[in-house]
Amino acid sequence: MSIHPTARVHASAVVESGAVIGEGCEIGPFCTVGAEVTLGLRVVLKSHAVITGWTEIGDETVVFPFATVGEVPQDLKYHGERTRLVIGKRCRIREAATLNTGTEGGGGVTRIGDDVLIMTGAHVGHDAQIGNRVILVNHVAIAGHCVLGDDVIVGGLSGVHQWVRIGQGAIIGAVTMVTNDVIPYGLVQAPRGELDGLNLVGLKRRGVDRAGITALRAAYQTLAQEDGSFLDRARKLAEESDSPLVREIADFILSKSDRSFLTPKGGR
Repeated sequence: MSIHPTARVHASAVVESGAVIGEGCEIGPFCTVGAEVTLGLRVVLKSHAVITGWTEIGDETVVFPFATVGEVPQDLKYHGERTRLVIGKRCRIREAATLNTGTEGGGGVTRIGDDVLIMTGAHVGHDAQIGNRVILVNHVAIAGHCVLGDDVIVGGLSGVHQWVRIGQGAIIGAVTMVTNDVIPYGLVQAPRGELDGLNLVGLKRRGVDRAGITALRAAYQTLAQEDGSFLDRARKLAEESDSPLVREIADFILSKSDRSFLTPKGGR
């Protein structure tokens, strides 16, 4: 066990031998920290947080009461293999959230980026790859093997099916089930997850200029209305557009995936 001299550990907390506790960490009452846990600088564990498994938590992340971080996967194919959970810097893991380690068949690592907010009761399943600045609202469920790009927002009580990819900057409305891949900057809503436009609010917040938004709108119309298959339309965008944002969408669609795509509402 390695506890930095500046760390503060409450007398009722249990820190197992082998854990590494970084400079300035605070471990509150009745917390449990497992033997293979590493906490970076100034990590805060509030009362009753459980950090277990082969888990690494980045600097200045805060874990709130009753969150369970680093437990084994909810996967019947898991048989005790040694797999990891890696959490980035400045994350906020709110009350009763659950984050699982990976599986041998899924690459062995569940990964959370920097500046991620995981709200009350949300779940991140085994082998998921979560980008930077992602927000998972209350009671969201991210299934195993999902990939969420940077700046994704998933609304409360929504579920994302295993193996689904959600592109950078997309937004998922509340109470939505997402079973297919979502293009970057897409807007998905309705109970069964319909692609219903672009995340214009998010684009404006990111400072995307009028020309960029106009190009994305035109690209969306191409995906929705042009002749040919969805992949044919994406290839057309890749060949003809000079917009980096549009090319990002086209490249996302044309890359390898284990799921089909949500296509634009009302499209062909």
